Amino acid sequence: MKAVVYYGPRDVRVDTVENPRIQAEHEILVKVRATSICGSDLHIYRGTLDGIMERAKSRLGHELSGEVVEVGKAVGNYKPGDRVTMAYSASCGECYLCRVGQTAHCTTTNKAVYGFGNAFGDLNGTQAEYMVIPYADAHAVRVDGALTDEQVLTLSCNLPSALIANRLADVHLGESVAVVGLGPTGIMSLELALHRGPGRVYAFDPVSHRTDYVKQRYGVEVVNPNDPGAIDLIRQETGGHGVDKVIEIVGTPESLQLSLDLVRPGGSIAAIGVFTSNSFNLNLADVFLRDLTVHMNGFANVQPYMWESHRLLVEGVIDPRPLFTHQFPLEQAGEAYRVFAEKSDGAMKVLIRP
Repeated sequence: MKAVVYYGPRDVRVDTVENPRIQAEHEILVKVRATSICGSDLHIYRGTLDGIMERAKSRLGHELSGEVVEVGKAVGNYKPGDRVTMAYSASCGECYLCRVGQTAHCTTTNKAVYGFGNAFGDLNGTQAEYMVIPYADAHAVRVDGALTDEQVLTLSCNLPSALIANRLADVHLGESVAVVGLGPTGIMSLELALHRGPGRVYAFDPVSHRTDYVKQRYGVEVVNPNDPGAIDLIRQETGGHGVDKVIEIVGTPESLQLSLDLVRPGGSIAAIGVFTSNSFNLNLADVFLRDLTVHMNGFANVQPYMWESHRLLVEGVIDPRPLFTHQFPLEQAGEAYRVFAEKSDGAMKVLIRP
């Protein structure tokens, strides 16, 4: 079969690989209907995580809309023909950390993540024609047949992460909010935050087509984080103290510092970006003296939030379909990565179809 394989920084290729097969009774074999590229995949693509990837071997992808082809003997929740997706990290559902909701830290799978190299279980990826899902009863999810592939793809990572961000930020009626980063997860985080009835809302991103989309669709104030006067303006508009809550979905030292600069004393930051740098300018004395609450949740435990995310889609509370601006066949996955990484041609999110 065909699958996307990592060869090095900015070098992903579609290779012919061995057909996957069920090897354990808790596994299911799935035909990939559609997959996508997550912002966290770009850390791999750009070479930031080169050390955990095996060149010419490691598979890529962790967002899935699929159909069950075969089930292992111990699988009770699924049968061939079922439409499914799964959490980006594989979890057993039985260990202590799974039981307390920390599914991304499953001790049975040892924090295994699809398409994320040797350090995270060396699992197959979703950017392929077929894939195997281990411990399927525990972390795969059956999806409503009326949902489109675009909607289903957001269940593996983006939408549950946005839901987690809003739970951590805990925006109250009338509070001021800043959303730092307007990728797909950031935009969904913003949309969910707007359902909570905030007051002033600021959306930060340097990419013009993202901010244009957000301003037109949601009517919130958009800000370029590179604008040297942005923080002073927001402090002025918030009575000199800063915003009540910040949701951060970028994962860089600069985005974290911006979040710290924006938040008021006693405010909260929900930082769910994937941070890969070794050092940050996090002044603990400042956090202590300003009574800040800082949640770091980049390695998100999405599985416990997938059912609720699925309900949001089915009930029409949120619709991520407009975020999918580009579609590519699997054979053009390398071009899909380039377009998504460079944000070319107004790209917001790409769909890849085997």
